[in-house]
Amino acid sequence: MKVSINAVNFAVDRKLVDFVQERMDKLEKYYDRVVSVDVFLKVEKTSDKENKIAEIKINVPGDDFLVKKQCKTFEEAVELSAESLERLLVKRKEKVRTHI
Repeated sequence: MKVSINAVNFAVDRKLVDFVQERMDKLEKYYDRVVSVDVFLKVEKTSDKENKIAEIKINVPGDDFLVKKQCKTFEEAVELSAESLERLLVKRKEKVRTHI
C-alpha cells in the first residue's frame, strides 16, 4: 500500500510523518485490498483552536473513500479519520464478501 502525505500551509516533521504512516499501515488489517492512501494535512488560518485538518482519501478497487476531520492536533485528527475509515473498510469488506 502506497501512502502519500501532503502538508498544506506548513512544513511537516518526521515524527508526524511516521505517526501517519504507522496509523495508515494498520488499516490494511481491516481490508487487505487497499491500493493507496492520500493524506492531506492542512492548517486553517483562523483564531479557532481547532484549526488542524486531516483529510484522508483511501483507494480500494472500485471505490474511493474520503474522510475529513478537524481537531486541535494533527495526531487527533488522523486518529479520528482512521477510526472512521476502519468502519468504512469493514463495511466494504462485508459487502464484497456477500457478493462472492
